[in-house]
Amino acid sequence: MEKFSVSAYQEYSEEKFTKRVIRKGENTAFVLNFMPGQQLPEHKHPGTEVYLYALTGTGTIVIDGNETEMVAGDLVHTNGEESLAFTNTGSEPVSLYVVLTKLPGEEYAKNI
Repeated sequence: MEKFSVSAYQEYSEEKFTKRVIRKGENTAFVLNFMPGQQLPEHKHPGTEVYLYALTGTGTIVIDGNETEMVAGDLVHTNGEESLAFTNTGSEPVSLYVVLTKLPGEEYAKNI
């Protein structure tokens, strides 16, 4: 078992958003931290499922060109083939808890 204090990974920078990795491996967990106006550029995570949980603040997430507002407590799921971007559109810092899970391969599917 491993236990982490997510608040320890909520570190902000005036220069650019920060990424603080909690755990890296088959499944990766990290916190993205944004000051007002900071952005995560559009990108993809092929071969994964992506879960983004808003810990604090307000922002806009764009998935394949579709904009959706995110507020603290919201959870967004997307597959890694979809492009995603995020902007802190609020007046307070935003932290997103992110989990990337690898999709099981063909061997896994055969054994189910």
